[in-house]
Amino acid sequence: MKVTDHLTRAEGKTLFSFEVLPPKKGENIESLFCNIEPLLEFKPPFIDVTYHREEYVYRQHPNGLLEKKTVRRRPGTVGICAAIKNRFDVDTVPHLICGGFTKEETENALIDLHFLGIDNVLALRGDPIKSEGRFVPEPDGHSYACDLIGQVADLNKGEYLDQEQDDISATDFCIGTAGYPEKHFEAPNYGADLRYLKHKVDRGAEYIVTQMFFDNEQFFAFERRCREAGITVPIIPGLKPLTTKSQLTMLPSAFYLNLPEELADAVHLAPDNAAARQIGLEWCISQSRELMAHGVPCLHYYSMGKSETIRQVAAALF
Repeated sequence: MKVTDHLTRAEGKTLFSFEVLPPKKGENIESLFCNIEPLLEFKPPFIDVTYHREEYVYRQHPNGLLEKKTVRRRPGTVGICAAIKNRFDVDTVPHLICGGFTKEETENALIDLHFLGIDNVLALRGDPIKSEGRFVPEPDGHSYACDLIGQVADLNKGEYLDQEQDDISATDFCIGTAGYPEKHFEAPNYGADLRYLKHKVDRGAEYIVTQMFFDNEQFFAFERRCREAGITVPIIPGLKPLTTKSQLTMLPSAFYLNLPEELADAVHLAPDNAAARQIGLEWCISQSRELMAHGVPCLHYYSMGKSETIRQVAAALF
């Protein structure tokens, strides 16, 4: 079932969903299932699965020459989505990214997803790989998420790259996209960032999931700007409980976000990670309650591969 159908059927009730990471290569999928199982009691209608693209490393030979090697650190998202759907009978939302894919490879991934009965995709540009520093698209790949969304929307109309066959069925994907309450770090200002988001919706995005944030006022302002710009699709807030003292610097650096002074000061003064985790847990529960009272359609939690803190948040809410 489509994400938008789940939201409509909820009839105003706030849903619970979460995002998981593919396990590292060499790990068994049972480790992922063990992280998912504790959260199923809260009846998530869908589970997001991130995509981690191949990376490049340079290895030096004895003669001093460098060899560029491709490294894949996690298994494929398509197979993981199919396994989760089969094991738990829960809809999955695979993340589809521009980086590392040609248009033909993107189409092939979408054909596989359609064949497997997966109805949703979250279309993202994706981050640059560490060795490049800035985002570089594949030759004959997409540079922007709006173009990736356009390709999925074209398949929903039966428009494939190769139109030699006359009897190809159209797909029917529900397309999600990302929004940034505190602005995407590459956008020059809030106005430009909002125009980019509006363009993604105009190309076919049917709902928005936000980057994580820790100040609800940022979300409320973002939502208001979206509505004033004519963006009417559902907006799902993305949340993450802060769990360690080191995340005071790691999260702002990795995700280009701000931590409220009250939260940052409390965690900074916490004597250890256990105390910091409790502060982060209570903060996330308070955030979630305020968002539910505001009437958000769904609370979406970034698990970062660990489910116990998410389970505690959900247990306090649902």
